[in-house]
Amino acid sequence: MRDDLEERLAGGDTTVFGELFTIHRPRIWQIIHFRLSDQIRSRVDTDDVVQEVYLDAEKRLQHYIDGDFPSLFLWLRLVVGQTLSNIHRMHLGTASRSVLREFDADRSGLWENTSVCLSQRFIAHLTSPSQIAVKGELMDEVRKALDNISEMDQEILALRHFEELTNQEVAIELGINPKTASIRYMRALTRLRGVLERLP
Repeated sequence: MRDDLEERLAGGDTTVFGELFTIHRPRIWQIIHFRLSDQIRSRVDTDDVVQEVYLDAEKRLQHYIDGDFPSLFLWLRLVVGQTLSNIHRMHLGTASRSVLREFDADRSGLWENTSVCLSQRFIAHLTSPSQIAVKGELMDEVRKALDNISEMDQEILALRHFEELTNQEVAIELGINPKTASIRYMRALTRLRGVLERLP
């Protein structure tokens, strides 16, 4: 059913987009939840960002229809990146560039905060007052430990473990073959254990 709907959308039938977005919504939510900065998490709700992504994607549907994208989901992930960039810039006043001005930008620059996101998620369970007091210190410890994992392997961990992309999707996003993506994922998991063992 999804394949039929995506074929209709690719053929120009934009009336099916809402139904397709609903199908992909859980995965989009997962990406946003992982990538949203803790600095604005109390002000920006993940569900609200999902709605922003829907509106942004709806405006740009012709770009998807005219383009040659591996899948609708991976195109939507690009829209997520643009939307999050805009939200972070608006709330944090950062000079984050619009990496998807024409949706033709280098994808390698799309997710530049992976190590920060990994650090945030690793210690997200800290809730007691004493833990919260040292949360920033732990963030620094985790980020230092992650320096022992290559940026490529960090990205593979983020895509597979937190964004829940398939191995095939990871391979497409990173421009590597699926076998290499799988091997690097297992290697990154092994190194991740070493990172977690170093945490207090």
